[in-house]
Amino acid sequence: MKDLIVVATLTAKPGHEAALKAALEKIVPPSRAEAGCSRYELHGDIEQPGRFVMIETWRDQQALTEHEATPHFQALVQEVGGKADIQVLKLDKLL
Repeated sequence: MKDLIVVATLTAKPGHEAALKAALEKIVPPSRAEAGCSRYELHGDIEQPGRFVMIETWRDQQALTEHEATPHFQALVQEVGGKADIQVLKLDKLL
């Protein structure tokens, strides 16, 4: 079974850059501790401050679904709501 790769790009709306960064930093440790997670990294865009990229690797879709139901993920959804534009890609590794 192949891992599920998730790349989430979050771009803060003006004035919400610091709040978005803080919310994203807070979710990293508990997400990394989840049984189905093998990678959960937060990156900041060098050329566009206020844009953040999460690169995640999950055992499978079920592990991601369980992650999305956790209290820490639900808290992130509430904190980020209306403060960022979000794009999420779910990828299969080909090579």
